Amino acid sequence: MDKVTENPFKNRVAGLAKGRGNSSLMAVTAIFVTLYLTSNIMAVKVISIFGLFYFDAGTITFPFAYMLGDVLTEIWGYRMARKIIFLTLLCNILLVVFTMIGVWLPSPDYLAETAEAYGHIFTYVPRIVLASLAGFLAGELSNAWLMDRIKVWTKGRWLWVRTIGSSAVAYIFDSVPFVLIAFAGTVSVHDLLMMIAFQYVSKLAIEALFGTPLAYAVIGLINKVSAWKDIRK
Repeated sequence: MDKVTENPFKNRVAGLAKGRGNSSLMAVTAIFVTLYLTSNIMAVKVISIFGLFYFDAGTITFPFAYMLGDVLTEIWGYRMARKIIFLTLLCNILLVVFTMIGVWLPSPDYLAETAEAYGHIFTYVPRIVLASLAGFLAGELSNAWLMDRIKVWTKGRWLWVRTIGSSAVAYIFDSVPFVLIAFAGTVSVHDLLMMIAFQYVSKLAIEALFGTPLAYAVIGLINKVSAWKDIRK
């Protein structure tokens, strides 16, 4: 009987799942969660470019969180990515709860301006987080699921097709509910539509130009670290 050739990729993933690469998973998860929390706070500020295009400042960091979502799905699989997505959901809820407690607590008179600025930002954050959670769950879950499906369809080839292709669909599910919930009633309908369109295009451009090359680099680094640890053992 011929000896069956082992699948090194399958063995590596199985090894990661059994414990090797836990430090890599912790690092990616920590940065993933941090980027989402940062995006939700930054989203309070709306940026205008020449008075024609509007987008929230969180658009800058958001695609990098998606990139790490791609890394999680690529290396640890859809189930692990889904667990971390729900963990991030919990962290966002904790952000709202404790920052709102900070708003309600009394402040000394000589720090009234600081307290007012804090209140302006963090009383708006719950609406941002609610919008983000709606878009986050729909966008990230569809992104992770599509990454996993496309990987099967392409037999593990062409990572860039998975990262950009899944994001192209997921950003629709993310940007539309986020902008509508976060900014409806505060800006005009025209500006809402422009924000949706510009967010989608800019996020996808950042993903393609910066996020995907970074995904290649991060996945390559994790693979090298995992291989080095295997050799040491």
